[in-house]
Amino acid sequence: MAGPVYKRILLKISGEGFCKPGVCGLDPEEVRTIARQVKEVVESGCELAIVVGGGNFLRGVQFSQIANIKRATADYMGMVATVINALALQDCLEGLGTDTRVQCAVEMRDVAEPYIRRRCIRHLEKGRIVILAGGTGNPFFTTDTCAALRASELGAQVLLKATKVDGVYSADPQTHPGATRYERLTYDQVVHDQLKIIDVAAISLCKDNHIPIIVFNLKREGNIRKVIAGEPIGTSIGET
Repeated sequence: MAGPVYKRILLKISGEGFCKPGVCGLDPEEVRTIARQVKEVVESGCELAIVVGGGNFLRGVQFSQIANIKRATADYMGMVATVINALALQDCLEGLGTDTRVQCAVEMRDVAEPYIRRRCIRHLEKGRIVILAGGTGNPFFTTDTCAALRASELGAQVLLKATKVDGVYSADPQTHPGATRYERLTYDQVVHDQLKIIDVAAISLCKDNHIPIIVFNLKREGNIRKVIAGEPIGTSIGET
């Protein structure tokens, strides 16, 4: 494998990455597959922080509408869901012999450290994977926005958004078979064309801090290794 082209990476893994397509909850084999891939990142010499979503259990906006409960309450429930994913991934990584820490933006001292930027950076410098749970700790913000925020805070060179599709499309490829896949986009194009792969707040943060975004398919094992080696996987989003 070619050497990594990035030193410090922020990887965003959606909740859907922790289960099989069309299914909710945790799938142990899917978690093990993620763990094997991210272990390779650290073994290549990169520093890796991971923001996990919780959509395999609950999405705040959708649940609020369905259950007729306050949006803030539903968002806090979603934050708790991300902790479940983070702990599962941590245990799998440690089973593979990889030193890992979970930091949470919502206080849960019995299961995770509080998120402290300087402590997180120190873990990264020591070669530990840091899994960031609890989103931003505030309702009304997505875990995509959290990923962009943490990438900016931690000085990451790239934000890798691992999803169930192999890049950004002009429309949902599952419902529009003729949709076009983009290889490169600018931040402004994503906003102007209302491409829903990542929210506007996250795009703005990355644009302001000059952090490129790469959207790729997590379900193809080996893709993370290819992305950090600079291979043209998925869709790149940047200034030009």
